[in-house]
Amino acid sequence: MKTKTRSAVALIVIYALIVLLGFFVINGVDVGIYDVRPLSGIQQGLDITGGVYTVYQADDTSIDNFEEKMDGAMLVLRNRLDSKGFTEGTVTRQGTDRIRVEIPINETSEIQDPTAISQFIGSPAKLEFKDPNGEVIMEGADIENAGVSTDSSGKPAVAFQLTSEGTKKFSDATLKFINQTISIVLDDVTISSPTVNAHIGNGNGIIEGNFTEVQAENLAMQIESGALPIDLKEIEARTISATLGVDALQNSIFAGFIGLLVLFAFMLIFYRLPGLVACTGLIVYTLCVLLLLGSVPGVQLTLPGIAGIVLGIGMAVDANVIIFERFKEEFRTGKTLRISFNAGTKKAFVTILDSNVTTLICAIVLAVFGTGQIKSFAYTLIISIIVSMFSALVVSNGMMKLFIGLNIKNPNVFMPKAKQLREAAKAEQNGGAA
Repeated sequence: MKTKTRSAVALIVIYALIVLLGFFVINGVDVGIYDVRPLSGIQQGLDITGGVYTVYQADDTSIDNFEEKMDGAMLVLRNRLDSKGFTEGTVTRQGTDRIRVEIPINETSEIQDPTAISQFIGSPAKLEFKDPNGEVIMEGADIENAGVSTDSSGKPAVAFQLTSEGTKKFSDATLKFINQTISIVLDDVTISSPTVNAHIGNGNGIIEGNFTEVQAENLAMQIESGALPIDLKEIEARTISATLGVDALQNSIFAGFIGLLVLFAFMLIFYRLPGLVACTGLIVYTLCVLLLLGSVPGVQLTLPGIAGIVLGIGMAVDANVIIFERFKEEFRTGKTLRISFNAGTKKAFVTILDSNVTTLICAIVLAVFGTGQIKSFAYTLIISIIVSMFSALVVSNGMMKLFIGLNIKNPNVFMPKAKQLREAAKAEQNGGAA
């Protein structure tokens, strides 16, 4: 009786937590000064919200430090998108000499015209050195080159070399503004504000600070990008209608909802109480995936991503089916429900783990080497695989043990024709013994 009561209380608590999780995912929650909205926090990809994507190609790949120049160009494009509020936009390397920029457009976007956006991100970077009064001292064209160096104590620093015209401008400025700051501004965003410690008249400057190696490299690329010695030409530009994306999303959600209903009906009819447990696990799976999509930075929901979620549902169901079938096989041998389920779960575990790990490896490869929507599919697939294993091996498995702990007398609740299976097993054993 004590075990039965504990199992009943545990099941009630689990279902209450699932309802609470659903409420949190849909409505969010206020935690102090933080307003957490998982469902509304899901970033939607270009194919759903509508927007523009552009592909740029480098004219010359034989220039010195080509890889660094491409990294610098990507950093400039990223800063430019952020400065205009396009934080959901993505800038990715495509192949060796191409950069792909994807910008979803929604009602909060500062620029709504896709053509204007394309012109904005494709214009040359504007680098300026400004004095303490905000006056421009020199521009990016006065920078010869910039790179990582070390200061007198051996710490990472940024060194830059100026053109002859830039040398004169900077010499006058450093002489005038000793012990004052000169701001370095890229596309109207201040990226550094070093203090002038001495007059620099030879055209070779160094910016010291508590830089890490990566921070110094980024700042050097940003400074050099004002006169970036790499020409990017636009080779592809497309706009996607927001209406098309919304319609596709609604159709996908409707199709997924119908599919889930059919799946729930099949599991309940064919597996009975274990089917109910599997359906509960799928609900937990769906809520957890939505929670992670709204919480993990850099993950966008795209139409291929929805396909990854649906694939995860299939894998979660598949894991449950394998466990339940092993459960039936063990029960046919005459074992009790508890022993049959434990043995079936143990035998199914290796199969489930192998299938999920192999798929996870493929998803990781796609995430590392894929671009655009392929990467989005990979991210959602990785999340879906991990959550599906959790829902099948932890949630469904734990709930089944609790239901068995209720000591339900009729085994037909757990599987069709359970009594006949048990009688057939006993008859087979008796026949074998005779």
